[in-house]
Amino acid sequence: MSIEEKTRGKVRVVNNRYKFEGNFHYASPNSPMINESGKLVGVTNPRDMTYVHTYGGEAVFFESLSQGKLVASRCDNDDCRSKGSIFMPFRIHCPDCLMRATQVDITDIAKRTGKIYSFMICERSGAFNTLPKPIKFINIEFEGVCTILMGYLSVGTPVMGMRVVPIFNTKKPTYTILDLSWVPEGTKKKDLPKNFTFG
Repeated sequence: MSIEEKTRGKVRVVNNRYKFEGNFHYASPNSPMINESGKLVGVTNPRDMTYVHTYGGEAVFFESLSQGKLVASRCDNDDCRSKGSIFMPFRIHCPDCLMRATQVDITDIAKRTGKIYSFMICERSGAFNTLPKPIKFINIEFEGVCTILMGYLSVGTPVMGMRVVPIFNTKKPTYTILDLSWVPEGTKKKDLPKNFTFG
């Protein structure tokens, strides 16, 4: 293990406070940029940075994905016009009354009723994309859920109205939204991407 790997930044939580340890930024030597005439036109400034993303009240959503569950939220405020509305993606608070929402496991609803509302196929992506291309982005609607969730289809070709079921990265979770993907209903376990299960 290199010195850089040994000292790479880590974060612990002690008494509900973040404790940062190690290095979060590594600079590499600059390199000159020379044009075809041999003139200096600039320099490259390579940097390696570790970003810290805190989830707060949304942590339950990402942790649930690692356990093969899809957690949504529901407004239970009697005084809210949205009472009983289920929201996916997960929200900490009701978007209408701002009261703290109730966590609801909609895994079974998603498996029974998930279908493609719309889709987009992306042939090129940004520099830090880790999904295989082409990326088949899909918007999924669920029975009884008032919002639509964006995700990606791992197997097959998307079609409007296609029934899809969730799959979860339960074997090596990243604790990001990429731990959730979708496959057409009827997909066999052997056809799932590496580390993914039906939950």
